[in-house]
Amino acid sequence: MIHNLLDISDLSCEELNYIIDIASMPVSSLPRLLEGRGVAMIFEKPSLRTRNSTELAVAALGGHPVYIQSEEVGIGVRETPEDVARVLASYHAAICARVIRHETLRSMVTAIESQQESYEWATGIPVINLLSDLAHPSQAIADILTIQAELGNPEGKIITYIGDPNNVFRSLMEVCAMKGMLLRCACPDTYMPSENDISLINSLGADLEVFNDPLRAVVGSDIIYTDTWVSMGDEVEADIRREAFRGFTVNDELVAASGQDPVVMHCLPAHRGEEITNSVLYGKYSAVWLQAANRLPAIAAVLVWALGGKAAIDRALPGMASTDEVYTNMALTDRALTDNTSTTEVKDSGSMSMGVDQ
Repeated sequence: MIHNLLDISDLSCEELNYIIDIASMPVSSLPRLLEGRGVAMIFEKPSLRTRNSTELAVAALGGHPVYIQSEEVGIGVRETPEDVARVLASYHAAICARVIRHETLRSMVTAIESQQESYEWATGIPVINLLSDLAHPSQAIADILTIQAELGNPEGKIITYIGDPNNVFRSLMEVCAMKGMLLRCACPDTYMPSENDISLINSLGADLEVFNDPLRAVVGSDIIYTDTWVSMGDEVEADIRREAFRGFTVNDELVAASGQDPVVMHCLPAHRGEEITNSVLYGKYSAVWLQAANRLPAIAAVLVWALGGKAAIDRALPGMASTDEVYTNMALTDRALTDNTSTTEVKDSGSMSMGVDQ
């Protein structure tokens, strides 16, 4: 069965776990599901990690990645998203797109589905989100791979996101909620998670604690995560954002305030001296480079799942270790795995709980 992946909400918990299991296998061992086939890669926004990891994943699966820049197609200018999707679907085995507007992805899916009665090939072309203004699912899958590699089973671990509740935050919180983690966010009062974000997290049975004081937010945290304060498309308000987020820098003082040996994560690119300091980015708690490396197995696993490669993978899975052993074996760095399951309750006036009754 072919699957689209526009957001983490497209996955059941079972499917998420299945993708994680696939991603724990060496990319070179995956079935060559794309042998002799192309994958369209539309990039309306620039990329380092997403482009390189996706191209290599397609090649590892036997396919030919075709990189398409925004200027070449002019989505919404030269051609509609629907027409672009119809054309590319007639050539390629999948469409991967890094877009400005999430609605572009939805339009592509609708266009391909509308072709299915007329053209048999249209029934087998998935659309995969490589980033939109709403979500970044492949990043979130790489993130949970990293968390499991560093900490083992993530259930009950506390993850604290510091900064702008953006597309990366949204997908990250979904994945972590599905894995039974405890969720926190620290941000200025003027940049709070949206009601839709809260509702989505609640629908997964999770609660989100929101703080306006990052030092209080990180107490007891197993993971501290941050991202840029100025995402692509927000440049016009860059100065306003930098002023609003002053004091939300992940620095040595903030890491120490956790009272733990926390895993520090950043999806990159990093703006040193803004959301994170050099000493933390390159410090002993940083998992940033493992996180970046995990973009390759993450997108390879997504492609296998999206292309309906379950049967081929199932033939390989019987020889795999148990899930607990997989978590242990995924420790790709010399960082010692911890068994700290502390879920320290933080009680202060600088936080508020948003979510379901526990």
